[in-house]
Amino acid sequence: MRRILAGTGVAVLLVAGYGAFDVYDVVPGILTRDVPAPAPTVTPSAGATTPAVVLPTVDEAAVPLEAASAGAPIPAATSLAQVIGRAAKDPALGASPGVVVRDAFTGQNLFRQNADTARRPASTVKLLTALAVSTTLDPTATLPTTVVQGSSPSQLVLVAGGDSMLAKGAGNPAAVEGRAGLGDLAQQVATALAPSGTTNVTLRLDTTYAAGPRYAPTWVKADIDQGFTGGVSMLGLAGQRAVPYHPAPRNPEAATAAAFVAALAKVGITATLAPASTWDTRTPAGATELGRVESAPIGDVLALALAESDNALTDGLARQAAVKKGGGTSFAAAVSFVLKQAQANGIDTTGVVLKDTSGLSAGQKVPPRVISDALQRGADGSVPGMQDVVAQLPVAGLSGTLADRFNTKGTHVVAGNARAKTGTLTGISSIAGTVVDADGRVLSYVVLADGVPAGVGTLNARAALDRFVATLATCGCR
Repeated sequence: MRRILAGTGVAVLLVAGYGAFDVYDVVPGILTRDVPAPAPTVTPSAGATTPAVVLPTVDEAAVPLEAASAGAPIPAATSLAQVIGRAAKDPALGASPGVVVRDAFTGQNLFRQNADTARRPASTVKLLTALAVSTTLDPTATLPTTVVQGSSPSQLVLVAGGDSMLAKGAGNPAAVEGRAGLGDLAQQVATALAPSGTTNVTLRLDTTYAAGPRYAPTWVKADIDQGFTGGVSMLGLAGQRAVPYHPAPRNPEAATAAAFVAALAKVGITATLAPASTWDTRTPAGATELGRVESAPIGDVLALALAESDNALTDGLARQAAVKKGGGTSFAAAVSFVLKQAQANGIDTTGVVLKDTSGLSAGQKVPPRVISDALQRGADGSVPGMQDVVAQLPVAGLSGTLADRFNTKGTHVVAGNARAKTGTLTGISSIAGTVVDADGRVLSYVVLADGVPAGVGTLNARAALDRFVATLATCGCR
């Protein structure tokens, strides 16, 4: 993992190519999940050559940055304010957006504008959730999906363990989505049953792990119907997450069960699915395990949720972390957990109003300084789990929700440099991340613009945010 290392003088690697090339904002509509532009899946024919990956070109006017280092000079606050103050007044951002710019290594505030005024954060609130999740769940741990012996030799139980991205066939060890495969699980089960000669079974699901509401009561039905979010589930299939205008299955557990029945059939096991009314029965401890597959590491799952701004995946991780802390499985319990973890990490949450942990619900407010404080815990390396989160945020012009941004003449200088979490809702455009300035100093920044004029639109607002970040990157400001 690439990390920003504070106090060491070690250079930060700037150019990265994280997967899931994603995203362009869509208007109109209530969006915190920006629309992904999926990476094409290509199966070369015999003798075919693999096409080269085209990376963004470099702005000819760009001046190579100094290597990021704690020894680089900190921008002078007065000089920075003169430059950034103008960028923050861009009409496309509405009246007086909330802004915080800090030195990433020391946390020193360099520019603040309405930093304590609570604003609608959209998906930048996922950084608060990431802090809570990364300090509760082991980022190197995986989420198991198992099959155990049921109440009789001919009964199997598929036990959900939090992985909602299972491949239908073989798992892909190089992937995050689809790392674990039902085909592999079925083969393990067939091998385990072979000595007894069992080929006809009843399959029951155990969906009791972190079971809770599928949808937040504050989510708009139209957003669910149009695919701007799926439901929170502890069991699901790869390729079936919600994508704008392509909604997720309303019952991902049933879809997974059907896929596993099909996978068992391919290895000679005929399975009859037990009624859904039996799925809320917890499997007794010590049941004989017949097969197990593991998800990608939780840290990588969290990175994917942030990179693609996946609301359901984010809320699902928050729920699992809340359960580990002894909390409940409601959306309110997850919110309470996130706020408590923020406070435990020294963040003053005064003024914060959350209704989910992904940023999709209306009526949420967070002061920019709170987002900045969460971001800073990773930028300065004081919270190792959050440091990994910041290191895996989308990279300007390359990946995730920044894949098709910073591509104008004035902003292309930032490509491969800045990384950030974005947020988009109707009338809201926000961004929070890190960038290396012209002198090699790493800066963290948060801009929450929740008063974007109706006639301006998302595309103009996000272009203004790109210009703001580009201004930071090109300003030594000493």
